[in-house]
Amino acid sequence: MREIWFVALLGLLLAGVHPAAAQSPKPAADANKMLSLTKDDRILGKPDAPITIIEYASLTCPHCRHFEDQVLPQIEKKWIDTGKAKLVMRDFPLDQRALQAEMLARCVPPQRYYPLVKTLFATQEEWVLAKDWPAALARTVRLAGIGANEFDSCLADKKLEDAVAQSRLTAATQLGVDATPTFFVNGKKFEGEPTVEAFDQLLSGLAGKS
Repeated sequence: MREIWFVALLGLLLAGVHPAAAQSPKPAADANKMLSLTKDDRILGKPDAPITIIEYASLTCPHCRHFEDQVLPQIEKKWIDTGKAKLVMRDFPLDQRALQAEMLARCVPPQRYYPLVKTLFATQEEWVLAKDWPAALARTVRLAGIGANEFDSCLADKKLEDAVAQSRLTAATQLGVDATPTFFVNGKKFEGEPTVEAFDQLLSGLAGKS
């Protein structure tokens, strides 16, 4: 039943229809509020880093995996590990597989969130393309210490399921996010190809202003 509900919600989002009301442009002040960090955000780096990179991503998205594998390590080395920037990944599930994987990532302690995300991206093809993908996903997260009982309990958490789905709904209807990955850097949407060079140029410019 929940999968049917999510598919229906996903259909509305892809059609550009808000379930409660028609979309309308949001003032900049509202967008800034949506991009403000909350207690539920998972931060990679120092919380007080002056530059904030928010990434809306889906764990089943191959472009997100490319960013995780090829771009993020270099951003981490130069900008995040040095305390100049921090990354916040927010949920934008593209399908039921992503919804459940992102729920599971939210069920581990905050300090284990990004290591699990890294594992899920690294093994993406193994669990996303598996015929019995729930079983493959269960095997993958077992590496992060999520046993059978914890797996079932996490995925039965309706409040968490709603929160992950709402993250996508909010981003789509209030921030105009329509693809993954989508980035906002210090409150402004990143335009263009998310390459190492593009991020380095943008972050260097912001660092020079601080």
